[in-house]
Amino acid sequence: MDLSIVISLYNEQESLRELVEWITESFAKSPISDYQYEILMIDDGSNDGSWETIKNLSKEYPTIRGISFRRNYGKSAALQVGFQAAKGDIVVTMDADLQDSPEEVPEMVRMIKEEGLDIVSGWKKKRYDNVLMKNIPSKLYNWTARKISGLKLHDMNCGLKAYRSEVVKEIEVYGDMHRYIPYIAKNAGFTRIGEKVVHHQKRKYGSSKFGMERFVNGFLDLLTITFLSRFGKKPMHIFGVWGIVAFLAGFIISIWLIIDKVISQVHGLKFRPVTDQPLFYLALVTIIIGLMLFLTGFLGELISRSSSNRNEYKIKERLNN
Repeated sequence: MDLSIVISLYNEQESLRELVEWITESFAKSPISDYQYEILMIDDGSNDGSWETIKNLSKEYPTIRGISFRRNYGKSAALQVGFQAAKGDIVVTMDADLQDSPEEVPEMVRMIKEEGLDIVSGWKKKRYDNVLMKNIPSKLYNWTARKISGLKLHDMNCGLKAYRSEVVKEIEVYGDMHRYIPYIAKNAGFTRIGEKVVHHQKRKYGSSKFGMERFVNGFLDLLTITFLSRFGKKPMHIFGVWGIVAFLAGFIISIWLIIDKVISQVHGLKFRPVTDQPLFYLALVTIIIGLMLFLTGFLGELISRSSSNRNEYKIKERLNN
C-alpha cells in the first residue's frame, strides 16, 4: 500500500460523501493517480449517523476502511488507532469538515519522497475562521509552541499533515497531544520536518467541535511533552537540583540569622529573637519545599526504574555482518 489517508471525525455526517468524492476525484487527476491508497475513517463515537454513512460509502468505494469507537474519546485517540491500523508507506491526516483540501496531498507526498522529509506539516497561511475566537489565539498559540519546541512551524495544529509510516508507528499520541505530533516525532528522532502552505476552506456544514479551552489545554500539554522529553527518564535532574537549591537557600538564611544573633549578643547590641523574625519562617518553608522536591525526584527515579520501557530506545537502523 502506497498511501493511507487517516480521517478522524465526530458528527460530520453531512460532509463525508462530499469529502470521499473530493479525495477520489482529486487523486485521479494528480501525479499519484497510480498509487494504491486507502481512506481510513475513525468515527470517534458520533451520534449523528456518521458511522452508517461510512458503512454505506464503503460499499461504493473499496478504498474505504472504517473504525468506530463506542464513545467519544477525542482526536488523539482516533489518530493513534488510525496510525496503528494504517497500511500505507506514507500516512496523511486530514479533518472531515472539508476545510482541508485533498488537492494538497500529492505535493506533500512528493516532498516526503523526493526531499527525504519525515513529516510535512500544513500551514493555513490564510484562514477563514473567526478572527477574535480563532485567528488571533491561534497565532499566539503557535508562537509559544515555536519558542518552546524549537520547531519553526507556523501552524503546529493544522490537521493536514503527511508522515513516513515509520514516524506514526513509533510515536504515541494520547490525551490531547495530537496538536504536537511534530514535536513528539522530533523527540523520537525524526528531525526532518518541513512545511507547506495549504489552502484553507470555510466550514461548510456544522460547527467546530473545539472551544477556547483548547488553547489552555494545549499550552499545558506542551509543557507536559517538554517535561517528559527532557526529564521523563531522569526526574531527579530537575526535582533534585531545585530541591537542593531551595534547601541550601533556606539553610543559609537560617545560619545567617543565628550568626547575626550571636554577634549581636557578644557585642551587647539589641537583637530580635530568631523565632520572632518572619525571615526565619520563610527559611523553614524553603527548607521543607527543598526536601519535598528532592523526595519527589527520588520517588520519580524509583518509578522510572521500575518502568517496563525504561530501556526502550528508538533504533533507526541495524547492521548485522
